[in-house]
Amino acid sequence: MGASAAGLTTVEALRRKGFREPITVLGAEWHPPYDRPPLSKQFLCGDWDEARTRLPPEAMLSALEADFVLGDPAVALDGRTVRTASGRVLSADTVVIATGLTPRRLPGPELEGLHVLRTLDDAAALRKDLVEAQRVVVVGDGVLGCEIAATARKLGLPVTMAGPQAVPLEGQLGPMVGGLLAELHRSEGVELRLGTAVTGLTDVDGRVSGVQLADGDVLPADVVVVALGAVPTTDWLEGSGLRIDNGVVCDAYCRAADGVYAAGDVARWPHEDSLLRLENRTNATEQALCVAANILGETQPYRPIPYFWTDQFSTKIQVHGRPSADADVTIAEGNVADRFVAHYRRDGRIVGVLGWNAPKQTRQHREHLVQA
Repeated sequence: MGASAAGLTTVEALRRKGFREPITVLGAEWHPPYDRPPLSKQFLCGDWDEARTRLPPEAMLSALEADFVLGDPAVALDGRTVRTASGRVLSADTVVIATGLTPRRLPGPELEGLHVLRTLDDAAALRKDLVEAQRVVVVGDGVLGCEIAATARKLGLPVTMAGPQAVPLEGQLGPMVGGLLAELHRSEGVELRLGTAVTGLTDVDGRVSGVQLADGDVLPADVVVVALGAVPTTDWLEGSGLRIDNGVVCDAYCRAADGVYAAGDVARWPHEDSLLRLENRTNATEQALCVAANILGETQPYRPIPYFWTDQFSTKIQVHGRPSADADVTIAEGNVADRFVAHYRRDGRIVGVLGWNAPKQTRQHREHLVQA
């Protein structure tokens, strides 16, 4: 269940390992599998067309000899029997839950000019609106919000980013790196209205006209993008008997029940001293490879070194491990005026490595996490 990166990679890995039994892939969207990271960058700004976002070419997809059932999402799971929105009932020896995330939205009516960005259709609708936009407000100061703001500025649009944190990504990367991101966005012309919650929207004749802040100000806009995170798509699993707690809770082998596995954004599993769920492209692929191995009896625990990256303007940020806002941050190489690698420490142990325009050096410093 799920025809994006995690679902597709599971199929590819099973076939590479010699599995030749029938495989059915259920997708909520009508599109064949595509890559999500370019949606907020290359696709949104018009550098890429839809075809370039596709994960495998059509010939490679056909070579998998899997039945891709698109536009018909799963709506219920009973043991290893799946029911779809159209009424299909499918039973299998093994099922893999890879249904990803559903974006959070602001309460209130649907308005013209109001967007979220999760799917290819979302990105296409936003791209169309940006062509004639006069003023854009991005509600959200996380990775996605920063990327959308950067892309809109690349298109020459006036952009304001609003969010509750003092600086972008503060809760994830801490005040030092967040402060550098704030400086980067300001230097590129993004207006920052951070540290104040968004309380609602204004509209004129059904089209969004502004974003209301808790301090009483209204930010004018004719295009608003809500990037306030997302929640695991698990509502369809109500009554399945699976443990659902901020995702599908699995064991160390990504198994949620006998013959039931989960992979990608929706999966949560034991990692070190807690349950972990990751929302990034790298994890979707790596976890799917582990799931495929375990389906075929390899008994392989999933123990990744978490990794994500983000491109904003001409800056590439790469993050390995599990940094946090309360960690001690030191510059291990380079300097903050140019490019650098930072170490995040807790209790004297390196738990995260961040690179700012330093991809080669960041890969080298990743070894500190392996050794730990």
